[in-house]
Amino acid sequence: NQVLEMFDHAYSNYMEHAYPADELMPLTCRGRVRGQEPSRGDVDDALGKFSLTLIDTLDTLVVLNKTKEFEEAVKKVIKDVNLDNDIVVSVFETNIRVLGGLLGGHSVAIMLKEKGEYMQWYNGELLHMAKELGYKLLPAFNTTSGLPYPRVNLKFGVRHPEARTGTETDTCTACAGTLILEFAALSRFTGASIFEEYARKALDFIWEKRQRSSNLVGVTINIHTGDWVRKDSGVGAGIDSYYEYLLKAYVLLGDDSFLERFNTHYDAIMRYISQPPLLLDVHIHKPMLNARTWMDALLAFFPGLQVLKGDIRPAIETHEMLYQVIKKHNFLPEAFTTDFRVHWAQHPLRPEFAESTYFLYKATGDPYYLEVGKTLIENLNKYARVPCGFAAMKDVRTGSHEDRMDSFFLAEMFKYLYLLFADKEDMIFDIEDYIFTTEAHLLPLWLSTANQTISKKNTTTEYTELDDSNFDWTCPNTQILFPNDPMFAQSIREPLKNVVDKSCPRGISRAEESLGSGPKPPLRARDFMASNPEHLEILKKMGVSLIHLKDGRVQLVQHAVQAASSLDAEDGLRFMQEMIELSSQQQKEQQLPPRAVQIVSHPFFGRVVLTAGPAQFGMDLSKHKAGTRGFVATIKPYNGCSEITNPEAVREKIALMQRGQCMFAEKARNVQRAGAIGGIVIDDNEGSSSDTAPLFQMAGDGKNTDDITIPMLFLFNKEGNIILDAIREYEAVEVLLSDKAKDRATIFKGKAIPNYIIDGNLEMENTDQKTSENDSHNQNPEEASLASQDVDAASEEPEEGEGSSVAAPDSLSPAHADGDSISVSRGDSDVPRSDEAGAPEPPACVQGDNQPQERQTDTQTESKANWDSKAQPMESILADWNEDIEAFEMMEKDEL
Repeated sequence: NQVLEMFDHAYSNYMEHAYPADELMPLTCRGRVRGQEPSRGDVDDALGKFSLTLIDTLDTLVVLNKTKEFEEAVKKVIKDVNLDNDIVVSVFETNIRVLGGLLGGHSVAIMLKEKGEYMQWYNGELLHMAKELGYKLLPAFNTTSGLPYPRVNLKFGVRHPEARTGTETDTCTACAGTLILEFAALSRFTGASIFEEYARKALDFIWEKRQRSSNLVGVTINIHTGDWVRKDSGVGAGIDSYYEYLLKAYVLLGDDSFLERFNTHYDAIMRYISQPPLLLDVHIHKPMLNARTWMDALLAFFPGLQVLKGDIRPAIETHEMLYQVIKKHNFLPEAFTTDFRVHWAQHPLRPEFAESTYFLYKATGDPYYLEVGKTLIENLNKYARVPCGFAAMKDVRTGSHEDRMDSFFLAEMFKYLYLLFADKEDMIFDIEDYIFTTEAHLLPLWLSTANQTISKKNTTTEYTELDDSNFDWTCPNTQILFPNDPMFAQSIREPLKNVVDKSCPRGISRAEESLGSGPKPPLRARDFMASNPEHLEILKKMGVSLIHLKDGRVQLVQHAVQAASSLDAEDGLRFMQEMIELSSQQQKEQQLPPRAVQIVSHPFFGRVVLTAGPAQFGMDLSKHKAGTRGFVATIKPYNGCSEITNPEAVREKIALMQRGQCMFAEKARNVQRAGAIGGIVIDDNEGSSSDTAPLFQMAGDGKNTDDITIPMLFLFNKEGNIILDAIREYEAVEVLLSDKAKDRATIFKGKAIPNYIIDGNLEMENTDQKTSENDSHNQNPEEASLASQDVDAASEEPEEGEGSSVAAPDSLSPAHADGDSISVSRGDSDVPRSDEAGAPEPPACVQGDNQPQERQTDTQTESKANWDSKAQPMESILADWNEDIEAFEMMEKDEL
């Protein structure tokens, strides 16, 4: 009853204050009409002046037994909605919300008509509108790959001169892979096979382009070439519903190839991305390395998908972790870190967690999930309810609101909450006869046998050999998913009760073994730091010792008999196996070079060089050897996420801005519009430093970034403060952005050089360039602080009585270790990292389940810089020393 009352409050306010607008603005009690409100960027691509919220809500009305309101709503849609607007919309959002909404409405309309009481006048009008919309989306598929353009003009298509779209080159995997349910249903309902054919072709192309060794897919793909643009992989934003639709396409259409593909991907997800209870993004080419240390809220759908798959234990674990985050913040933040701090504070009333709660209750019958649902209802009423509806949370930490109520709130949230609490007699039809789309629209299962015009040629096995023994060929029976033990689900949840209040959850088997006070989770190879005493202590407990050999090699040796317990010995063995895999992977990978920010103004004169991370967009400094030189200026607002309010101070200068609040590419566009010639993003994590944190690339925003032409670099907090302190001290600070540090002769070429600057090393840069050509290992010869290691990983069975040893690869530690310890610079990350850069990443919590076996591999570690290839004349070295002495004397005079 509470859910019904809440729905009435939201729906009636939309109809009273917003209809026929697409969405309700609940704080100002009016409708959101595209073009009449300030642009919100990509979010507005869902709005097409087609009464979005009403169409999205149609089948919710029937689920909630509001058949009279449904009949009125259908008449309004037929009478008022125009699909022929000159407006550019998202193909993905229009498909799942509008096409899905029309098909869901048609599905329940014909069901009601068949029952004989309501909708007797209905003659397939919603289906006709769906078919019209389907044809309006088809021009987006006019690509060689079959992947659709991300946007289409409803009136003019894609290529038309007035379309104002069709120049994009990239799309997200979910955007291209979340079409099959709606398009196949449209084909089956109408007999027009073209829709299902186009959706299948897109899915086939993504499957073919998956990374073959890991069986993972990236976030963003080029729609023309099929190249992966963003190579990180997870189960959240950008990929989520691609996986969902592979499994559900098998359920709805009965095509075995979809299940084969899903199972192949699912195996990879559980192998690499799942770190119970966490789900962390990894690189598709090196899936043992995390691509980020935060999770986004969209992954909350995944436990529900795992229920559909029949894999209940990890579903319970991840759901419980998410629930603990909700109990801490009242809502699920858009993104949160592995230690459960808020990363992105917004919450647009997303329904994915309610969806997973419903599925888990259906699978387990555990009343615990009714309590979870009750908490969701109470939080919505207490924190999001406003007089004109429900408002999205702008910041879950402060409880501030945003003037926004997305259509999916009515389409999904109330549907799943009502179904969670409804008994069978509360429903006017059997919900089990339908499958939910990703927008929770209902498609009848009888479509599987209707109008089968598509050949069921199995294209999956063309690409891979599958071990069928691991795959389930039937949908799981919910009657046997659990033992007849009501405490079973609770026993899985119990170890995770306090997960949010601690830095990392305990390993489940260990927690059970020690009745709730178990040891810390096993150390993962990717998190290992040779300079961390705690890590060395964990190694010792696992029977692993670290040995520094005289010839420079660093060796890890395991003796299982020296482990503290059999469990620890298993963890040690798994650690060694992971180390071997990391060694072989990283031997093939090439480190991407960092960039340099060089302070060239008085009194630094090029002596202060700050290590900077590059960007995947803007000017490529490696192709512009002269770099970009200019004075720096701090922008307003400092985060650079909106129009710059002090353009006169930024024009023809290099803009300084703070990390956070928006995409890096958005910052770049804003400062470029203000007239900046370059940009430096400074990390907002206090104390972060390139000395202790891995470098990364600033990623684009998934759209075409060719419009960004200025160079953009990233500085950690410590390095950024050096520039900010210099501004406070000297006001006018000039820097050089370049691919590597320049010698002073190059910097001051053609300029007056202060008489105390004596450069005896005019050929330093040329020498460096030759060195980099000759030395294949040294990726960054001008930075002596970067270690260069030759990883030679091999494995063999040791003699009886011997332990197993493994050499540590060169990118296990996010820090440069002291002395001859293992050193690393993980500068090849494809996505913006959001970890606390000044501290090591919290360990992922997994259980070691490998069978005992012993392996050995060595790593030959070279010296920190290959000085043999950088021979310098003694006069040059002496001249440098003299320069340093004189410079420090000047600095002393300047009280630097």
